[in-house]
Order: sequence, then C-alpha cells, then structure tokens
Amino acid sequence: MRAIWKGAVAFGLVNVPVKVYSATEDHDISLHQVHDKDGGRIRYQRRCEICGEIVEYKNIDKAYDDGERTVVLTSEDLASLPVEKSREIEVVEFVPSDQIDPIMLDRAYYLEPDSKSTKAYVLLRRTLEETDRTAIVQFSLRQKSRLAALRVRGDVLMIQTLLWQDEVREATFPSLDEKVRISAKEKEMSAALVESFSSDFDPENFKDDYQEQLRTLIEAKLEKGEALDTDETFGETGEEEGGNVLDLMEALRRSVEKNREKKGSAGAKKPAKSASKKGA
Repeated sequence: MRAIWKGAVAFGLVNVPVKVYSATEDHDISLHQVHDKDGGRIRYQRRCEICGEIVEYKNIDKAYDDGERTVVLTSEDLASLPVEKSREIEVVEFVPSDQIDPIMLDRAYYLEPDSKSTKAYVLLRRTLEETDRTAIVQFSLRQKSRLAALRVRGDVLMIQTLLWQDEVREATFPSLDEKVRISAKEKEMSAALVESFSSDFDPENFKDDYQEQLRTLIEAKLEKGEALDTDETFGETGEEEGGNVLDLMEALRRSVEKNREKKGSAGAKKPAKSASKKGA
C-alpha cells in the first residue's frame, strides 16, 4: 500500500506521528463506453467554451459563480487556506462508541506509526480499547475539512470519515404516522423467521454475484462473440413465488419453513470433520 497523507494525531500535548492509507478498494470490473454503431471508444474532453481549445488538467483552475460574478480560485489560492496547511489530526473529544450513528460513516483509512517509537501509538490504541471510546477528530485531506471517528481495528488505529450533520437527510414519510395493529401471532411468527435466519456474521460467506456474473458474461462473449446464448451461459431462471399475493401470516409461515429446509439441506451437504489424531 502507498501512503496518501502524513501527519500526526494530536490529543492534549501528545502527538502520534502517522501515515494514512486507504483501507478499502473497489473490486468492480472496469468498463468504458463505446459507440453502439461501430464500437468506437467514447472519450470526454475538457474543452474551453471561449477559445474552443482542449485544455490539459494542469491548466485548469476552479471558479465560483454567484449568478452575476465569477471568482477564479487557483491551486495556490486553495493551498493558502490555513486548514489545508495543517498536518494534524486533532482529537476533539472521546465519545462512547455506540453513540456514532452508522449512517454517518463514510471512507475508511488505516493509520501506520510514523516514528521510531510506537509507544504513543500503542498507548492511544489500548486506551480506546479499554475505555470503549471512539475519538472524534478533525483534519484536512484533499482540499476538504474532515470530521472522522478514530477507532481500533485489530492492532491498527484507523479513521473513518463522517458525514456532516447537514449531509444526512431526514426521513419524513407520512405513511409511517398511520396506526397499524400487529397481532401477537404475527409477532411470534416474525420472531421465528428472524430466529431461522440467525447466524454469526462472516464476510467470507458472501460474494458479489453481479461482478461474478459480469465476468462470466465477458468471458463467454470473448469465446463465443455475438453467438452467445445467455440461457445456456447462466441457466434458465425460474419464476419467483413472490408474484403470488399472500397474506402476511402465510408469507411468514412459508418463509420460516423454506429457510429451515434450506439450512437443513446445507448442513447435510457439509462433510463431517475428521477427529484429530492423538500424538500426531
């Protein structure tokens, strides 16, 4: 991994020098646009409206237009902002970890110690673990002031940027104000359905079906071209039972039965674990 930023976590008079790395990456297959008539690649050009010339990115500035006047902001102007010059990840407060609403979580970054001594880094990590607190921090990255949660993942400190409060929309749906009567039997069946799906979360049990099918489609088209038969490639998809109108109780009952059968057949397919030999 390549560090994208260097700075220091600062809380009180304590500084923890760190390097910042992107913690996630996109696994989607890269596609580009082409003309459907002849397959020619579609490219976008940065063309000046005044002189008509194609402009290189290095010669492009940013501007703000209020409808009457335009202010041009150069890269030097933006770099001169005090917050942009700061290389500090400032701890503002330590909060109970469960107070952070997941809807506010955005991009994740790992922090690597950037000092000969990792003592301050380890101290901060252990303190967060033992107090079950998350540090709320502010810093500047890529011409933006960021609010973030600094927390622990395994042995690593990481920061996860947070959306600002005005970036989260309020959900106002009049339909939710209507009074709904839920029977005890319906709650019982709903709880049974939840129980039938209950498990411990393991990300390795899940896969990106769309990307796998897209890769299969690409490989099939490379092999067979336009003669591709999608039903042959993916198999025919049957009609889902969801087309039928079921009352809520019947839908809950069938769902519980269907999931129990699915779990039972999955368990039967798993090979039995062989007992380890003593003294091996």
